[in-house]
Amino acid sequence: MDAFANRPNDLASFWMPYTANRSFKAHPRLCVSAKGMYYTAGDGRLILDGTAGLWCVNAGHGDPRIVGAIQKQAAALDYAPNFQFGHPLAFSLANRLTELFPSALKHAFFTNSGSEAVDSALKIALAYHVANGEEERTLLVGRQRGYHGSGFGGTAVGGIERNKAQFGAAVHPVDHLRHTHLPENAFSKGAPDHGGPELADDLERLVELHGASSIAAVIVEPIAGSTGVLVPPKGYLHRLRTICDKHGILLIFDEVITAFGRLGASSAADYYGIVPDIMTLAKGMTNAAVPMGAVMTSGRIYDTVVESSPAGIELFHGYTYSGHPLACAAALATLDVYREDELFENAGMLAPIWEERLHKLADRPHVVDIRNLGLIGAVELAPREGAPGARGIEAMERAFEAGLMIRVTGDTIALSPPLIISEAEIETLFSTLETVLRTID
Repeated sequence: MDAFANRPNDLASFWMPYTANRSFKAHPRLCVSAKGMYYTAGDGRLILDGTAGLWCVNAGHGDPRIVGAIQKQAAALDYAPNFQFGHPLAFSLANRLTELFPSALKHAFFTNSGSEAVDSALKIALAYHVANGEEERTLLVGRQRGYHGSGFGGTAVGGIERNKAQFGAAVHPVDHLRHTHLPENAFSKGAPDHGGPELADDLERLVELHGASSIAAVIVEPIAGSTGVLVPPKGYLHRLRTICDKHGILLIFDEVITAFGRLGASSAADYYGIVPDIMTLAKGMTNAAVPMGAVMTSGRIYDTVVESSPAGIELFHGYTYSGHPLACAAALATLDVYREDELFENAGMLAPIWEERLHKLADRPHVVDIRNLGLIGAVELAPREGAPGARGIEAMERAFEAGLMIRVTGDTIALSPPLIISEAEIETLFSTLETVLRTID
């Protein structure tokens, strides 16, 4: 008999990430299964997924084509190293990704998460400048209110102070651009009108302060997600690209949340018509069925690092599970689902409907701003005096009780549903959220 069969469930052992552990374990919200647009809670209730898990289940839950691909691969090849050996699926997936994204991004380096993808991208940028004879380019530039994962590199270039407070000084020289959230852009529908080029010109301030020859790369999320869905004003990303080109600075797009259809296109780079030098991927890459991330680089970066190195290993970096066979199988199947079901196109078609319904919440209690682009939305609530974040947490808890999963960051409700959502489910999502907002004081 299994010694643990009758052991009572104890929530104490699991130290949960980015969670108020004491509060959660007193009143847990457990999901026990999922299909399509819905989770099933521990008490049997259906919970409409308004966040695609954590911005990642773009094709909906439990798609049999993805599940079947993982099962088949597990039986055929459970693991193979990609250090000095390889397996076919990793090469097939890299080729598929180069076909999906801007043609200048010709190479894929595989990781296991967005955090690892960011740290890898930063190291690749530094390695490029060393190989290019510009060893003095060591400064990495992030942006205030940016989020780039939980690795030391991503935390350093990130702009969320709470994420840094417990961990001491950065391990690498960094600086930060101004954030892009301006009060005059409140309640913008889509890209805000004000401040784009001027905010990007803040990079010129850092160039003057540090010297262009010291700056290796600038990393930005095309849309800042974890800090409350901050959509860049018109012209911002284009100006940033121009300034980087002017000073020989690499531009990194952190597309962990924006790639794979979230904006109705393969990536934000495609949506905006801007080609970064490096792009980070994760989340929707495998529909979250198996952890995976990637760094896409230009041919120039790959060729400089690889061709200018002496014989042997050119980049001393990687992970045991880089290009894991099960992850590659999940990713290839996910890309097939996106194409066969035209999910990117579906997201683009639904975006105006999403926008219109989202902005109908503008006059609801405590709402101070609404932001959106593609199938992304944010409802910012006024904080309670002396208790920032409390109103947001209450909204999340009450929404779950009402059958809706939302994500909150501070007092901002962030929404990013699976791309399979229907017009009827959009209405259900916002009707439920509307009811929730009326119950919060």
